[in-house]
Amino acid sequence: MDKKNIENLRKKLEKEKILIEEQLKNFAQKDKKNKDDWDTKYPEFNKGGFSSQQLEEEADEVEEYLNLLPIEHNLELKLKKINSAIERIKNNTFGKCLKCGGKINEKKLKLYPETEYCNKCQNKI
Repeated sequence: MDKKNIENLRKKLEKEKILIEEQLKNFAQKDKKNKDDWDTKYPEFNKGGFSSQQLEEEADEVEEYLNLLPIEHNLELKLKKINSAIERIKNNTFGKCLKCGGKINEKKLKLYPETEYCNKCQNKI
């Protein structure tokens, strides 16, 4: 793959990284101990009395939290793959399969620049 195409894919990855981070910021925060980890914000509960309406609202917040956990996980995994692809571009190893070292199909990279494996190795996973 030529340098111009790689640079275009790097820009695409950088844009996607920003979008994912913005999505995560809506309901999660970066873990201070692990830069690649995000934590869904747990709801803060009212420390006062517990009316039936308050309990219902807090139950809804817990349900929303539980619904956001798998979304956070999926976005986090995508972000890790994007960061890894950006690093491979910097290290001049972009487009090489992480398992066998073979070349990854250029069409596949254009569609999914965060791709880590060639078709042969991907089918074995």
